[in-house]
Amino acid sequence: MTTHTGSCHCGKVAYQVEGEIDQVLDCNCSMCHRRGGLLWFVPRSALQVTSGEAEMGTYRFNTGKIAHHFCPDCGISPFSEGTGPDGAAMGCINVRCLEGVDLKSLTIVPWNGRDH
Repeated sequence: MTTHTGSCHCGKVAYQVEGEIDQVLDCNCSMCHRRGGLLWFVPRSALQVTSGEAEMGTYRFNTGKIAHHFCPDCGISPFSEGTGPDGAAMGCINVRCLEGVDLKSLTIVPWNGRDH
């Protein structure tokens, strides 16, 4: 199992996540379209916030089921949290915020979030 490290731009919000990145979603919902994230979903237990958890801002919209976290200083959203279709707690990692990930090597799957 690979451990990835990630953070916002200024480094205030940082985390580690365990797992193998098999594919990422390029979502076109109103939020993802604007922020340009590439999303990798993991069990919430695979995500460990290592700094900045108490200072994170959180934004919810539409149904409010997903907590979109962001750094109050630099504004970057490195990950979100929510519940999967089966009710399990999930982490939604913005792989653009992970160190050392070659985005060109990833399988990117378009996701029509506007209609979900």
